[in-house]
Amino acid sequence: MIHKGLKGIVCTETKISMIDGEQGQLVYRGYDAKALAKDCSFEEVAYLLWYGELPTERQLDHIKGQFKSSRQLPNYMKHIIEQLPESLDMLDVLRSVISTVELSSFDEPRVKDAIKITTLVPGIIAYRLHIVSGKLFPEIRDDLDHVAYYYYMVTGQEPKLEHVRALETYMILTMEHGLNASTFSARVTVSTKSDLASAITSAIGTMKGPLHGGAPTGVLELLNEAVQTHDIRSMIQEKVQQGEKLMGFGHRVYKTMDPRAIALKDVLQQNKQDDDWFDLALIVEEIAISVLEELKPGRGLYTNVEYYAAAVMNELEIDANLFTATFTASRVVGWSAHVMEQLSDNVIFRPKAEYVGPVFNH
Repeated sequence: MIHKGLKGIVCTETKISMIDGEQGQLVYRGYDAKALAKDCSFEEVAYLLWYGELPTERQLDHIKGQFKSSRQLPNYMKHIIEQLPESLDMLDVLRSVISTVELSSFDEPRVKDAIKITTLVPGIIAYRLHIVSGKLFPEIRDDLDHVAYYYYMVTGQEPKLEHVRALETYMILTMEHGLNASTFSARVTVSTKSDLASAITSAIGTMKGPLHGGAPTGVLELLNEAVQTHDIRSMIQEKVQQGEKLMGFGHRVYKTMDPRAIALKDVLQQNKQDDDWFDLALIVEEIAISVLEELKPGRGLYTNVEYYAAAVMNELEIDANLFTATFTASRVVGWSAHVMEQLSDNVIFRPKAEYVGPVFNH
């Protein structure tokens, strides 16, 4: 029997995360991800995924120090970024530059290497923006925690507490999500005994595909269409009837509302100011779910994390071209955790393909 896309096939064991699609639960090493996003910092959750336990106060101070001391962008990386064609998008740049990261160990990926790659991402993005658009390359700072630093580097703005909180919620909730396409790609690569930089590069190449990492941009397009129409319901009905996918709705795993979407919606409501865009997102969500229930009954198509991610990014004035790069900046943590777990009990991935071509050509 062929399982296209390996759907439903269990090919490894993991202690990193658990997804219950029926109940709408996401668990990181035994902890509810929504609770972690509410109560913990990016560095705390990264420590949990890498080490298997939440840090003590002393351990947290230490890892924050490691994050801050690894931020300097080497000159050779700047030179590479300068030489890359302007036509390349940000994921192409990240993929190219991260492939050159100097690691402390080839054979045994270490947390210090995962930290190094994670902390270089904001600088790579900021320097690329500087080269392509002429934006000022912000001064590397060591007084900001990681998410505030990321926000500062990609926007050039001094981070406000409410902005950091919203972005940190998003980045924690997208840090890890089981054996998705990019994580599987990273594990396959490292199962050959390749190195961490190669595995992350492979994962970024997978993330670039619009079926995996491009949804927030599609949500913005949907909401922009809603702004321009006089009848949102008819617009959505037409899309569904024509077989067009509503970006930000439905998930391959979750059969109820994505728990990450619930958490993001909560943080937006808590920090809500006079935001017409967020109000529009609520209206479109209500109408779209109603239409989907009517035209696709029993499918369980609800908003996913990328729907409210678009609202968060828009509120924070993060350029739409950086949505997938921001997703990548958080998911690097999960990828590297899986790489280390894969090598702790490694078997090279080698599935079979059923040959359906001719046996002999004459």
